[in-house]
Amino acid sequence: MKQDDEVDALVRARIRGLRTALGWSLDELAARCHLSPSTLSRIETGHRRLGLDQLTAIARALGATLDQLVEPAGDADVVIRPHHDADRGVTTWLLSREPGLTVAKMRITGPVPADLKVHPGRDWFIVLAGVVELRLAERSIIVRAGEAAEFSTMVPHAFGAHDGPAEILAVLDHDGRRIHLHPAP
Repeated sequence: MKQDDEVDALVRARIRGLRTALGWSLDELAARCHLSPSTLSRIETGHRRLGLDQLTAIARALGATLDQLVEPAGDADVVIRPHHDADRGVTTWLLSREPGLTVAKMRITGPVPADLKVHPGRDWFIVLAGVVELRLAERSIIVRAGEAAEFSTMVPHAFGAHDGPAEILAVLDHDGRRIHLHPAP
């Protein structure tokens, strides 16, 4: 029961926090989610039970999802620890955990692997330090610090360090739809 109470208090705090971050009064949020201001006040203060229908309306009004309101709090995902792959010469810090999308900082010390990969999606990276060699099928492209590369992952590809270690920030979109703002052809 203690865990349920903690989640309940967290949801209430998130509702109030989102409302105040948006600069809304109880009246403004109540009008947007079709509840009375007194009902909303009692929800925020814990004097009224949380109902799924109310939570859904409140989440929608706040521009959040129900999942975001009720996901458990934890600090296990606060510290991002590197994963080192000695065979590839790559150390990776995963900066996102969203399904279908990977954002990562990578330190690359190994050369371009001989095995080129193909998969649906698009990849994008910016070189933070050093020089990266990007192999796209038969092409070899040098990408220097401050430069970025974007490519379809349906083209056989791989990348590695060129003349010393390199660091990149990479956005890897596994379905190729959410990375770029320009319209798809």
